[in-house]
Amino acid sequence: MGLLERLRKEWFILGIVLVIAVARLEPAVGVKGGPLKPEITITYIAVSAIFFNSGLSLKTEELTSALMHVKLHLFVQIFTLVFFPTAIWLFLQLLSITPINEWLLKGLQTVGCMPPPVSSAVILTKAVGGNEAAAIFNSAFGSFLLGSSSSVPFTSIFSQLFMTVVVPLIIGQIVRRYIKDWLERKKPPFGAISSCVLLMIIYTTFCDTFANPNIDLDKFSLIIIVFIIFSVQMSFMFLTFLFSTRNNSSFTPADTVAIIFCSTHKSLTLGIPMLKIVFAGYEHLSLISVPLLIYHPAQILLGSLLVPTIKSWMVSRQKVRIAGFDL
Repeated sequence: MGLLERLRKEWFILGIVLVIAVARLEPAVGVKGGPLKPEITITYIAVSAIFFNSGLSLKTEELTSALMHVKLHLFVQIFTLVFFPTAIWLFLQLLSITPINEWLLKGLQTVGCMPPPVSSAVILTKAVGGNEAAAIFNSAFGSFLLGSSSSVPFTSIFSQLFMTVVVPLIIGQIVRRYIKDWLERKKPPFGAISSCVLLMIIYTTFCDTFANPNIDLDKFSLIIIVFIIFSVQMSFMFLTFLFSTRNNSSFTPADTVAIIFCSTHKSLTLGIPMLKIVFAGYEHLSLISVPLLIYHPAQILLGSLLVPTIKSWMVSRQKVRIAGFDL
């Protein structure tokens, strides 16, 4: 394989390295309130583009089928909102005897209670070729479910989810009806489009990370927290993979991809407002926020790096399933 062909194949990984490097050099460009205005361009325009793209690319019967996949939805929601926080709480009982700052540990506990995000889990599932429709449903439903049961303003959460997820998805489906033949004939690069949007999200996320004074910890604490967060993510991704690929699970490889990302990703957009409300007046709020501020870019980075590996696994398993049916 020539160098140019190799670069073309690995363009997404190279893009991740590039956008992180640019964010590190000049984070002020992509922070909230900066020239790029990510609070508008990312939170609303980019996320809406993701779901409009999904509405165009997904067949209506796929969305309907995903909606009826109750077993998958139960798996994701129970893992996200029950197993995840419980496992983190038990893990923190062991960490409590270590010299790690207690407020950082409280921050880790709050991370476990957060819902999945409505963007990164969907984009990564699409990049792999997994069950995108199921990822859309579970990401939006998890945010809606936890938001409606917390002290975060319900109206603002519902309206934002409706305008950035539901409306673009419906519009995409309507447009698809009129250009369906053209889409099937030309086969636009929907996956590449979503990957480019993800690079924008990674860039602005790391701009916020590098510019945020709350992560100005001593190096030992920062290294420990980063190590714990990556370990938690890897462990839980592996667990969801094991649970969803058991012989009696009945999940397809595409289902497993959606489960891995939706069950282990956590929302920063909903998480920060929740922390500010729940811990209002706490002098250690900044320390409590640190784990979530690290978890968010870490999940995007780790998930993006694992896309080729997970995609290779999914394709190979799908070939095995097809061969098995042919027999």
